[in-house]
Amino acid sequence: MKPFDFHCPTRIVFGPGRVAELGTLTAELGVKRAMVVSDPGIIQVGHTGRCVELLNAAGVETLVFDGVQENPTTDNVDRGAEVARDYRPDAIIAVGGGSSMDCCKGINFVYSCGGRMQDYWGVGKATGPMLPMIAVPTTAGTGSEAQSFALISDAETHVKMACGDKRAAFRIAVLDPELTLTQPPRVTALTGIDALSHAVETLVTKKRNEMSLNFSRTAWRLLSTGLERLIDEPNNRECRGDVQLGACIAGLAIETSMLGSAHAAANPLTAAFGLPHGEAVGLMLPHVVRHNGRLPEVAQAYAELVAATGEPVGNPVSQLADHLDSLRHRFGLAGRIAELGVAREALPQLAADAARQWTGTFNPVEMGEDDFQRLYEAAF
Repeated sequence: MKPFDFHCPTRIVFGPGRVAELGTLTAELGVKRAMVVSDPGIIQVGHTGRCVELLNAAGVETLVFDGVQENPTTDNVDRGAEVARDYRPDAIIAVGGGSSMDCCKGINFVYSCGGRMQDYWGVGKATGPMLPMIAVPTTAGTGSEAQSFALISDAETHVKMACGDKRAAFRIAVLDPELTLTQPPRVTALTGIDALSHAVETLVTKKRNEMSLNFSRTAWRLLSTGLERLIDEPNNRECRGDVQLGACIAGLAIETSMLGSAHAAANPLTAAFGLPHGEAVGLMLPHVVRHNGRLPEVAQAYAELVAATGEPVGNPVSQLADHLDSLRHRFGLAGRIAELGVAREALPQLAADAARQWTGTFNPVEMGEDDFQRLYEAAF
């Protein structure tokens, strides 16, 4: 029996068409002025404009900040905080994927508590109350809407900082699967693989507990079946709903169990070579599964995943790793690190960086630089 401390301050509003309630939900919080954080791509497809219209119709004045990039940096946060200081919003609303949601939290840290983003690297570093936030995810991947962590890269060192505080959780998350229909197939693949990796990793971390295990298993069931069908039926609304809900539930699992070495190995690839996070973690996850599966209790947990979505045949560890490889291949993602412009000479430095990643400390198997070097060699 493992102790845990789980608190979910986020109201989760899920279902097709539920984004129409955004204005009402915001106004119910007593908000008169909202800063909307989004990225140019989401603005272009019209989701941000629709959200602004809904907010305005409910009597909420809005200002859009569009200075968000993939893997948001401290520069993005600083610019957003400067805009917030001029505008003085009552709330901040994120419309977009994990980058918009993380940047929204980062802006809130700096605007509400002062200082720099680097001051909040770690857990529980907020110095006072933060503005209420609402998330409107338009992708299904990070589960950031259900977490109190923001992942922000230092603009100078490119180190990805996990900044977490219970006060940095969204007050409301509006999950409307119809918003994910505009995702390009590659974005669906990258975000979906990321969400699936969350279900796999949270199931076996050192911090796993009875609460997180239920989230991990449910997320795996929704994500694995939903993603398989989306490959052939990209406009299937039911599958879109399963995947978006699965990503959110996997985010709840992260909140109480954390992640493992697949993310520790993926982050340096993103920082050093600009690889999309979903591609990097998707490449490393099967190798981490094979590595971790040497522990009997971990192998048993992986067997549960195999049994939940297919017929167990032979070694469940190998079967799960092969399934993850196959899914990535069917989505058309890279099969080897070498295909993405990473030189073999870079592997030792990547291994050293991976060994310093915070997420790796929760992996069920202790890993050092030599272990990560072997993983990178296997994935090369």
